[in-house]
This record gives sequence, C-alpha cells and structure tokens, in this order.
Amino acid sequence: MSALADVGPMLDLLMLFALCTLIMVGVPVVFILTGCAIVFGGLGILLGAFDPFMFGALAQRVFGTMTSEVLIAIPLFVYMGMMLEKSKIAPDLLEAMGRLFGTLRGGLAVSVTLVGALLAASTGIVGATVVTMGLIALPAMMRHRYDPAFATGTICAAGTLGQIIPPSTVMVILGEVLAAAYQQAQLAQGKFSVETISVGQLFAGSMIPGLMLAGIYILYQVVICRLRPELGPAMPAAERAGVTAADLARALIPPITLIVAVLGSILAGVATPTEAASVGAVGATLLAGLRIRPENPWPIYVAALSALGMVVLGSLFDLRIGRQEAPFGDRAAAWSATVLGLGLAWGIVVSLRRAFGGGMLGAVSHSTMTVTAMIFATLIGATLFSLVFRGLGGDEMIRAFLEQVPGGKWGALAVVMIVIFILGFPLDFVEIVIIVVPIVGPVLLQMDIDPIWLGVLIAMNLQTSFLTPPLGPTLFYIQGVLPQGVGSGDVYRGVTPFVILQVIGLALVMAFPVLATWLPDMLF
Repeated sequence: MSALADVGPMLDLLMLFALCTLIMVGVPVVFILTGCAIVFGGLGILLGAFDPFMFGALAQRVFGTMTSEVLIAIPLFVYMGMMLEKSKIAPDLLEAMGRLFGTLRGGLAVSVTLVGALLAASTGIVGATVVTMGLIALPAMMRHRYDPAFATGTICAAGTLGQIIPPSTVMVILGEVLAAAYQQAQLAQGKFSVETISVGQLFAGSMIPGLMLAGIYILYQVVICRLRPELGPAMPAAERAGVTAADLARALIPPITLIVAVLGSILAGVATPTEAASVGAVGATLLAGLRIRPENPWPIYVAALSALGMVVLGSLFDLRIGRQEAPFGDRAAAWSATVLGLGLAWGIVVSLRRAFGGGMLGAVSHSTMTVTAMIFATLIGATLFSLVFRGLGGDEMIRAFLEQVPGGKWGALAVVMIVIFILGFPLDFVEIVIIVVPIVGPVLLQMDIDPIWLGVLIAMNLQTSFLTPPLGPTLFYIQGVLPQGVGSGDVYRGVTPFVILQVIGLALVMAFPVLATWLPDMLF
C-alpha cells in the first residue's frame, strides 16, 4: 500500500516533466494538455492511484465553461479588437499624435506609447498590437532618423501594455481563473461563506499599474532624448505643422469614447464585463462603418445618439416591460427607447453592410472564430489536465513544496513568479494562466495574499517575460516586420532599457500593494 501511495506524486512529477518537455519541442499546447491528462490518468487508474470516477466531473466542468456568462466576453472583446485593427483606425491616430508631439524630441516615440496604450486597451492581444505598430510606426520612425534600437524597443514595450491595461481578453480569463482559485482556497480554509472577486475588480486593480507603466515609459523617452537627441530627433517643422483641433478630435475622440464607454461602464458598476464587451463590439462596428464611408456618416451618428439616449432613459426611468400598471412617464420612456433602439439597429445594419462590402467583416469574423476557438480549446484541455493532476495528489504536493520554501508567503510568491517568468518564453498569456494559476493559485491565496494584487503581479510579470531577450515572444513578433537595415541585435539592444523599467514597475507594485488594491476597494 505504501508503494502505491507514492505512485501518485511520482506520476504528477512525470506529468509536469512531460508537459514542459513537449512544450519545448513545439507541440501545440491544447494537444499536450489533453494527451498528458489522458495518458497519466490511464496510468493512475492502472496503478490504483487515480479514481476513474473523477473523469465524471469533466462533463460538468466543460458545461460550466461553455455556459459561463463572464467568458462570453472573450469573443466579443476579440471581435472589438479585430474590427478596430482591420478598420485601420490606428494610422490616423498615430499620425495625429505624432504631429501633436512633433515639437518634442522623442515625440514620435511618446506618440507610439500613447497609441500603443489605446490599442492595448481596445485589443488586449500583444501579437496583434506589436505587429500593427511595427507596420505603421517603424517606417515613420526610421524616416525621421530615429535610432533603430530605440524605435524597436519603444514599439515592443508599447505593444505589451495590452497585458495589463484593461479591458483585455487575457484579463477576463485571469479574473475568471483567479475567482475559482480564491473560492477553492477559502473552502480549503474551512470558510463556507466565501467571498468572491470579479473581472471588474481585476480591471480596476490593473488600471493604476498599467497607466503607471505607460507613464514610466514616456518619462524615460523624454529624458533620454533630451540627453541624447540623436536617438529621437524632433520632426521637421514642415511635417509637424498642419494638425488642427478638428483633425485631432477626429482621430482621438472615437477610440477614446469607445474605451471609456466599455471600461467606464464596468468600473461604474453599470454593466458586467460581458455587457460592456457587447457595447465595445457594437461600437467598433459603428466606427468601422464610419471609417469605410466617411462621406455618409448620418446612420452612424443616429446610432450613436440613439445608444446615448437609451442610456439616459434607462437611468431616469424604469423601462422594465410586462408591468400591469406602469406610470405614464415610464410607458412613454419605453416607447421612446423602442424608437431609439430602431435607430441603433439601423446604424448597426448599415455598418455591417459596409464592412461586408469592403471585405472586412469576413476577415474579422474568421479571426475572431480562430482566436476564440483556440482559447476555449485550451480552457477545456487545461480543465482535464487540472482534474487529473489534482486526482493524483498534485495540489497537495505543490502545497507542501511551497510551504517548505524559506521566507513564508514571500518566498513562495517569489518561486511562483520565477516559474511564471520562465514559462512566459515558450507559452502565451492564456496558456500560462489556464495551466499554472489553477495549480498554484489556491495555495498562494491560502497564505493571505490578496487575489487582486496577485493577479496584477502575474500580469506584470508575464509582460516582463514577453519583453526579455533573447526568448521573449514580443521580440519574435516584431522581427517579422523589421525593415531592411534593422536587425535582431537592434531589437535586443533597444528593448533592454524597457525591461529594466518594467522590473522597476513590478517592484513598485510588489512593494506597495495599494497601487493594485486601492481602486477596487474604492469602487467595489
């Protein structure tokens, strides 16, 4: 019996070794997770170390994933980001910001950081943001005699802001996984009246650290270009002239309004992340329709005003239908909201027709389906992997290991952060969150670590990993769009100062948890 009792931990270690080995080989993660779970679950059944009835919980967990209202936000946020990318809103934004900051040395780099932050908040997909910024900004920076290393480092750093600045797809997944881990940790502590955390709280927690990082980047760019003007010279007067308030408003107001509508509705408690994501998807569709046919903007204006009117009516009147004796004011408001709904529907239909006619809608739908399928397939594979890993006693093994680490919760947190940092080289954010957080999250949260603070630290840690040479994924993304004369050495040299800045930001959040916890505590 004692020999069989030792089989489970051995199988768990072999399971983790097989997972890491196959990841390094390059096998798709979703196949690794499912395959390892089936093989080692079967071995556990044969050796009497795994209860086969635990597989019966898989269907219920998969069904819970499929019916999760929070996870419905994922395809909506992906659609929003893809539509904004395909509609080419970023070039106008970058051009307007570049002219605005053109008198400043390094002004184009500051513009790239600001535009990268806006794109990050709208897409949340690092690869898409880095490639888009590389295609748009890098040729312009080279044309204005920017140092290649400084230019590529700026673009890489701006692109990774999508991991931390909400709203983003990866933060939705992290929030859902952390919420489950937090509940499990409280149940393990004997607390049956459990507290919960929401994706909105995690969005709020990451807001200040994300903006702080963007501010640190901009401060560095301004100071280094003041000290070394050859890194980022100011734009010639002829090129930076001509930007009017109307041009700036046309470029800035639509994307900023969309982001404020999405994020503000979540932070204000007006909408859930899923409802806010649907607002973002509709808003991105309307912006695309306006971009395709700017000479006929009235359907889009009518739709936007109708949506605003519906929000105002909903805040002033009770619009619930089916009541037998509603006041006259509520009935009149309900009929008015119906008319406004028709105006909104008209604008959406017109925008979709324009996007379809321009060949944009098909590409956006295909990209959204591909990314969403990858995410949910990984979620299901990780669910099976986690089920087998726990069935073999892996959670107890991890808990015993972290409790023995010197330094208590700080030592355990440091070990987990180092492991996540290393995994950030071969894996993307979604895969790490789905695989690692369910395993180590409950153990860390039982050590009285704040879940919001932990989530922000994980996001910033992965952001640092994605930037770090020589294996950071962001560095490989940008190498696919480098112009002639710019090489990998320039990328590595340019990104190194931003990695140092990233470590400083991570250390600040770790030393002062209030940076991540103050806003959620105030709002929620």
